[in-house]
Amino acid sequence: MSLGRSLRLVLSPPHPAGRPFIIGGVAVALVGGGFLGAWLFWLGTLFTLFCLYFFRDPKRVRPEREKLVLAPADGHVVSVMQAVPPEELGLGPAPRWRVAIFLSVLDVHVNRVPADGTVTRIAYRHGKYLNASLDKASVDNERNAIALKLPDGRDMAVVQIAGLIARRILCDIREGDAVIAGERFGIIRFGSRTDVYLPEGVRSVVAEGQTMIGGETVIADLAPPRGLP
Repeated sequence: MSLGRSLRLVLSPPHPAGRPFIIGGVAVALVGGGFLGAWLFWLGTLFTLFCLYFFRDPKRVRPEREKLVLAPADGHVVSVMQAVPPEELGLGPAPRWRVAIFLSVLDVHVNRVPADGTVTRIAYRHGKYLNASLDKASVDNERNAIALKLPDGRDMAVVQIAGLIARRILCDIREGDAVIAGERFGIIRFGSRTDVYLPEGVRSVVAEGQTMIGGETVIADLAPPRGLP
């Protein structure tokens, strides 16, 4: 990554969800520091800088090709395996390929829509706050599951999962919304995981350990092989 792109990433404007934290940090630095001493000023300043970094929301450029599944989040792939989608989505008991992406506190935490389609179901479920890099986090942790109907009638899912220190999942889309691959749809605070359940019969093109860029990295091709309808 070039120095210019790295600076643009770090200095990106914050997501709206971070504004209360940033304003609070500035208030602590200015008001608390003025009345209680320099230590509170520096504490508030450091907290503000951390929030500016954590909630950064850089622009992303989606690939021009159609019928692609894009990474819904920044981070690294912790598992690529077959799994049954969350039962609350009603997508059936058949296993399908799942790509799990772990987001550390250093990653951009804005979630992006993985594919063009229509939101058919959103289901929030309370749960635990295990380390999001663990495979059982997909089942046990607090989560927000979203089912998408693709233009060709197939379905898939994306799941926001809270992590060890994450305590808030935000989702800005609603059932019935038409969505476009790469557009923002939510954010998770602080450290989390995002899973994608591909349509049945579709396999991912990424591997465990690979680094994802939300809204840009291709994780699957929805187009049938050449020669097939």
